Amino acid sequence: MAAGLRWSHVGLNCTDQKTTEDFYTRYFGFSRARVVDLGEAQIVFLRKGDAYLELFAAGGTEPARRADDDGPQAPGRMRHLAFQTDSVDAFLAELGDAAEVTLGPLDFDDFICGWRTVWVRDPDGVIVEVSQGYEDDSTHDKDGA
Repeated sequence: MAAGLRWSHVGLNCTDQKTTEDFYTRYFGFSRARVVDLGEAQIVFLRKGDAYLELFAAGGTEPARRADDDGPQAPGRMRHLAFQTDSVDAFLAELGDAAEVTLGPLDFDDFICGWRTVWVRDPDGVIVEVSQGYEDDSTHDKDGA
């Protein structure tokens, strides 16, 4: 691994930065870490542990085609963001009508006993996966070898 290289953040283009910030702070436990004032625009940094979301105001470009299921499958596009929870059902109950379920919940007991996942759409159309019960394969070391 390159000296000191570690995960930093995901940058999201937002129709309304405040709406997107409220969604990720309320339902995913992020909090505002910093706002960079660019004059007529700003960049909002949200943090949860070592993970950051960097929120940009979307430019005047056409919105991307809304993804379905577990996210876009085209090369060069992020498929989805993903989070772990203790209970997918409790997460969905808390979320209520705040986001649209695009796929699931699905059970993956054939692969890992107790693995359950749902995919929802955030306010800007980004697909967000929320899973419970996923575990790494014990035959692989921590570096994926």
